[in-house]
Amino acid sequence: MESFTPSTSSAGYTEWQGSLRIGQRRSGHRWRRLLWAMLYPPRSHRIMPTITGVLLIIVSMGIGMAAYNTANNILFITLSLLLSCLVLSGVMSWLNMRRVTWRLQAAGPWRAGQAQTVSLELRNSKMLLPTYGLWFDIAAGKAREVRRHLRIRLDSGMETRMEWPVVPERRGPLTIHLRGVGSLFPFGFLRKTLASELAREVLVWPAPVEYRRHSDGAAWREQSSGGRVNRSGSGDDLLALRRYSPGDSPRLVNWKASARLQHLMVRQFSAEGLEGFTLWVRTDAVRWPRAEQFELALSLAATLAEDLFQMERLQALVIDNEPPLPVRRMRDVETFLDRLALLEPKAIEATAVLPVGAHGEARRRVMVLEPQGSRGVAAMIDGKLAATA
Repeated sequence: MESFTPSTSSAGYTEWQGSLRIGQRRSGHRWRRLLWAMLYPPRSHRIMPTITGVLLIIVSMGIGMAAYNTANNILFITLSLLLSCLVLSGVMSWLNMRRVTWRLQAAGPWRAGQAQTVSLELRNSKMLLPTYGLWFDIAAGKAREVRRHLRIRLDSGMETRMEWPVVPERRGPLTIHLRGVGSLFPFGFLRKTLASELAREVLVWPAPVEYRRHSDGAAWREQSSGGRVNRSGSGDDLLALRRYSPGDSPRLVNWKASARLQHLMVRQFSAEGLEGFTLWVRTDAVRWPRAEQFELALSLAATLAEDLFQMERLQALVIDNEPPLPVRRMRDVETFLDRLALLEPKAIEATAVLPVGAHGEARRRVMVLEPQGSRGVAAMIDGKLAATA
């Protein structure tokens, strides 16, 4: 069975990350470590001269040679000013990034081909100094890196958020990666960059697809044969627990849940009436020899699952010969979409096994996806054409 374990919290946030905080671990010899960090920065910190910085270094070398040959004090003063600008630029760029932290947020749901917003939260924890002119290089999967600039002044103790859209190309796991942070502050002579390993993994569901519903047959016809759907009613299947409302029968009170939550909770059962559908997705490679047709089938399965749930006619979901997953809430549909995002054609038993219920009975009104021609996909219900994409 396919699995996907995100490396971050369910809220979509990563851990805070930032530049090295000198003196955070030990309090002794703080100034010695501070000076050493400025002279010999960590491996992830890089300082490279820009084109303007290279020209400034060349000019400084020329003025230094002229000052040494002529012993002119004015040239020595000019040389000292130029070197001071380089040193000050390096110190200020180090202070500009110090105690600045950031984290990524990429909350779902994610769908292939649809834009989703990725956020980067910034926090300046310095006591006095603000932060200027940072840029962030961010990549989504194998796409080209995108550079976003901090356009505002981030004062001490201030937080801000930067956002940009990301459009995933296909379903499956997608990694949003912050590859680096940089700054040209203050004079633009030096480029200071900080490598970053901050990443957020998300799962992209199949893209929604337009399909044609064939309503001329009896496949979608509503029947009143005692089937159950996922809405409140007086059936035998427990749907959920809810707060007690005036007029509810005392026999529906769940006393254990009421004692735990300190207020009355009643059992809510599924309604009887319309007969639901069981959506069956089979991934055998013999049935789906074309990759683009298999992707279309997964997109149709995802769209049908959501539409049938909204119509309150989705009874269960089945993948290959696995036990059926009863659908009682939207979370069950989301779990099914997570599975669809990871499915690939594989060799399975040629004998098709009809999904069965919890008590071993064969399910009726099973919606099965079948190839239609060389490109299309059809949804069949009890051998009758129900929908095509």
